[in-house]
Amino acid sequence: MSGVLNPAQLPGDDNIPGNTYAYYIALDSPWIMSKGAMIAYYGQMNFVSLMQGFRQAALSSIAGTFSAPMYLNDFVIAEGHGTLIIGDRGYDINSYDLDDGNLTVRSANLLAFQPGLQLNQSIVPGFLTLIGTGKFLASSNGPVMFAEPPLRVDPEALIGWADCPSPSHHYDQNWINGFAAAGAHMFGAHSGEEQQFDFTGAGTVLIQSSEKVRDDHQVVRNILGQLPGLSQSGTQQIIQTAQTQLSQQNQA
Repeated sequence: MSGVLNPAQLPGDDNIPGNTYAYYIALDSPWIMSKGAMIAYYGQMNFVSLMQGFRQAALSSIAGTFSAPMYLNDFVIAEGHGTLIIGDRGYDINSYDLDDGNLTVRSANLLAFQPGLQLNQSIVPGFLTLIGTGKFLASSNGPVMFAEPPLRVDPEALIGWADCPSPSHHYDQNWINGFAAAGAHMFGAHSGEEQQFDFTGAGTVLIQSSEKVRDDHQVVRNILGQLPGLSQSGTQQIIQTAQTQLSQQNQA
């Protein structure tokens, strides 16, 4: 069986030969990795929570590159020596190199990054910003397209953007002014035809070949974090909208 994995045949860092859904790292220095991304490894490795890393002197400098407290429990520090294999539910995995740059990526798609990169929480809910020099891994539902602004992107197809301003929301009035579309908008139904992210200026936008978002628990957590500041009427409105959307999803 020529397709059997052999760590001696996996030098450096790259996709598993013939497999865009898995990526291997020759681990000789720590990486920060999304929880659940590890699918196998050769050698001796430890996986330490970031919270624990803050308390260990040997790892505190690594954890100190992490400035996104809302996402603290979503990542671990992988340390040791060997070959680390990473996957993400059958999604394509690509590596990216930043050279004194900045890139904002959907948090659900960020799988791992080198500690030389600073991770910050983006002002756009559900996204994280990497700053500095180093390598990171991100997943996508299908191949990634790279586009230059100005352009508008379906929010569910957006992977991230590099070296350009954060996008603004654009609503297509010709779509939402229609009777049926306006009713759907009122009850929380959205689509890329109705709402897009509007990018302007110089830079690069990363778009996946699908409108499927892998996970949205980070966005949910962001919304929950805002609830204590809402009035009673505002909280009731959130509950009513959520109940309506659940009803629509159950009927679909």
